[in-house]
Amino acid sequence: MTVRARLESHLGSRQVARVVYGAIIGLTLIVAVEDHPPSAAVMAAWLVLTGVTVALAEVYSEVIGVETSERHRVTRHQLAHLLGQGWAVLLGVAFPAVFFLLAVVGVLELHAAFASARWSGLGLIGFYGYWAARFAGAPVPRALAQAAAVATIGALVIAFKVLLH
Repeated sequence: MTVRARLESHLGSRQVARVVYGAIIGLTLIVAVEDHPPSAAVMAAWLVLTGVTVALAEVYSEVIGVETSERHRVTRHQLAHLLGQGWAVLLGVAFPAVFFLLAVVGVLELHAAFASARWSGLGLIGFYGYWAARFAGAPVPRALAQAAAVATIGALVIAFKVLLH
């Protein structure tokens, strides 16, 4: 499968919502600790651990929801679907860990890793906002406006933190 075909398949999946959800959580964590940053290795570990924790919480809560609403144990098919959703959350939260791992090996300075992680989170949120609008039939200008609007959510998190300090 080509990269374009994989991207189109991903963008057409429900996992997009989970990746965006995870990206917002990851961005919030990054912004919360940036003034008193841990080491790059600790930050990477926190992002991965947070991703795993949120993903497992998502899967567990969905299992409980299915079992209480449908009055039966979760089937293997349902569990596989839920694990896929959890994996998407994990990726959304943990993606910025890449920049901190680059800092661990000396490719980036810690402040550059934080900046890259922050901007990549905003970019990812905006990217998905753009494609959501395009897939819903919006023309390019409206899709760009939607991308900017949803990226503003992340920017508001950053601005809120700046106002507190």
